[in-house]
Amino acid sequence: MRFFVILLCMSLTVYFLPVAGQVPHSPGPPPALPRPARPDTARVRQLLQAAQQWSTADIPQAIRLSQQALGLARQLRDSVGVGQALLRLSTLHRRHNDFALARRLARQAQALFVRQHDTEGQGRAWLQLSLIDMLQGNPVPALASGLKGLRLAEQAGDAQTKIRLQATLGDIYYKMGSYDEALPALQIALAGGQRTHDQQVTLLALNGLGNSFQMLKKWPQAIYYYQQALALSQQLGDAIGETGSETSLAEVYGLQGNQAAALAHGLRAQQLVRATHDDYNLPAVELMLARAYLLAHQTDSAVALARHGLQLSQQARSNENIRNASDILAQAYAQRHDFAQAYYFRNLHLAYNDTLSGEDTRRRTSRLRYDYELTSKQAQIDLLTKTRQLQAQKAARQRLQLNGLLVGLAGVLLVAGLLWRNIYLKQRANRHLNEMNTQIAAHRDQLNRTLTELQAAQAQLVQREKMASLGEMTAGVAHEIQNPLNFVTNFSDLNVELLAELQEELAGEHLSTSARENIQQLLEDLTLNQVKIQEHGARADRIVKRMLEHSHPSSGARQATDLNALAEDSLRLAYHGWCARNKDFSATLTTDLDPHLQPVPAVAQDLSRVLMNLLTNAFYAVTEKSKHAPATYRPEVQVQTRQTDHAVEIRVRDNGAGIPLAVREKIFQPFFTTKPTGEGTGLGLSLSYDVITKGHGGALSVESQEGEYCQFTISLPVTVGEMVERAVI
Repeated sequence: MRFFVILLCMSLTVYFLPVAGQVPHSPGPPPALPRPARPDTARVRQLLQAAQQWSTADIPQAIRLSQQALGLARQLRDSVGVGQALLRLSTLHRRHNDFALARRLARQAQALFVRQHDTEGQGRAWLQLSLIDMLQGNPVPALASGLKGLRLAEQAGDAQTKIRLQATLGDIYYKMGSYDEALPALQIALAGGQRTHDQQVTLLALNGLGNSFQMLKKWPQAIYYYQQALALSQQLGDAIGETGSETSLAEVYGLQGNQAAALAHGLRAQQLVRATHDDYNLPAVELMLARAYLLAHQTDSAVALARHGLQLSQQARSNENIRNASDILAQAYAQRHDFAQAYYFRNLHLAYNDTLSGEDTRRRTSRLRYDYELTSKQAQIDLLTKTRQLQAQKAARQRLQLNGLLVGLAGVLLVAGLLWRNIYLKQRANRHLNEMNTQIAAHRDQLNRTLTELQAAQAQLVQREKMASLGEMTAGVAHEIQNPLNFVTNFSDLNVELLAELQEELAGEHLSTSARENIQQLLEDLTLNQVKIQEHGARADRIVKRMLEHSHPSSGARQATDLNALAEDSLRLAYHGWCARNKDFSATLTTDLDPHLQPVPAVAQDLSRVLMNLLTNAFYAVTEKSKHAPATYRPEVQVQTRQTDHAVEIRVRDNGAGIPLAVREKIFQPFFTTKPTGEGTGLGLSLSYDVITKGHGGALSVESQEGEYCQFTISLPVTVGEMVERAVI
């Protein structure tokens, strides 16, 4: 059996107190208490809080403060403060090895809680009594007190005390050698401590699990839980808990034969005990080191430490430490062949071992466990019996209510028959009224549809009239501009020729060098100006021609158009036209036409203009890119058609230089162009956009990645109604 569990329990049970708050881990004194004008219950709580703070640094001082709190609480007739002070004093005297006084104080607190019918306080008092018996090595009364406290904590709904009792019971089962019962109880306590962030319960459960796995010789699990307990003790600054974990690790490594690790952890534990002047835990640490020296066959050191540990344990009346010390001494004297002493200490070991974990002890603890479970089940049976009685009374009341309901139901049925006749007549009248309403609603919907169609037709006529007027005005303006523009371009051509002749005439004249240079410079400037006038006149001439082309009247009549055939023809015509102007040009033409494309109502002439313009722009883009691209670049222009649910799409894609993002939103604006000056009018995409959106109720969009590709998508509605509606909108 293990001897260092008492060490761990002693270090943790100081926290199992009824007063809230955390115990500081620094040994320094707490701040001075304020002095109220007159004594009251708040002063009692302050004294108890100060006692809790002193409990880790100076137990006598903590006892004095608790006694002051007890006296003041009795003077004020503060029953709550009296109970808390009694439990605090019991804890402090238990830690000071005065178990008799600790037990008497706990009994007084228990009697007080019984008189007050305080179930929660009774549970905490039984927890205190269970800890006292466990530390003295009396497992039977410890288990009895723990089970009583557990039942009371369950009744009071005191989750914290219940978790702490689970941890205590698990430790008791371990010390009795009932590891199958200890492990589940300790696992429950560990989960509860982690869930409620109760670090002290978590620490106690970790050490208990390590102890149980060690006795089952499952070394990896034991070392794992001991290391977790050691880390938590260091985190909390709990030197006593750290001592217990170091002691446990030393024994496990010793049992595994790792004497170096065992001695290292044992010496660390001894160092902690001496540093904290922990006289209570000194016997357990000395016995652990004695066992380590015994395993290393250093019998002299083992005997010296074990004898001193036995003496201290007998003074403290710690039965478990006495049993462990006698076991170590029996083995040590046997190794030294001093069989008389070995026989004496073996008999002493057997006597104390029978007290702690003999057959009678197991039988009595099993009986206690059985009584606890029987009491719990009896309480459940009583609860079920009361529930059945209540259910029977409820059923009787329900039967009476049912009989009354049946009588009332008969009267209700009679009234319902009369009401049904009235309802039937009203429903027949409502059906007739609903039929009339349905007819009226259908007639109204028909009128609304007719009105919508008339409004759409009217809007279309207005749009056509606007477009016709705009075309006439555009044609008139273009014609008026074209005549003076022709004079400008013609006279600019003539001026270029005259300037050339003037230069030839001046070449034959005798002039000074400076005069000739000045005249030559002026002639060159005039020639350059005439060339610029000629270029911009030509550009204006193209704009006028485009305006005239746009103002050409079209039939405006939409006919079912095969877009696949229109796209193929436009691609072929645009390609041949571009090749005629650019002799060295060649490109890959790709078509991806939907074979299931249905005819679309459209003006074929206008759509052909749009496609020719988009394709011409595509050929221009790939031509410009090929001038600067590597030799591996292959120009490609693709035309694709697709059928969607409500529209038909035509896509024109090229692998040219693409359109920069900064200008992509402006390309459909009139007179905006990305081409160099003189090469574009800025009207092609603008006119195409108007034809698609206003003339056909469709959409024209662009998608591009600079340096990679550019794709224009034409989307046309598949019905005339949708086309007219979108055009109006």
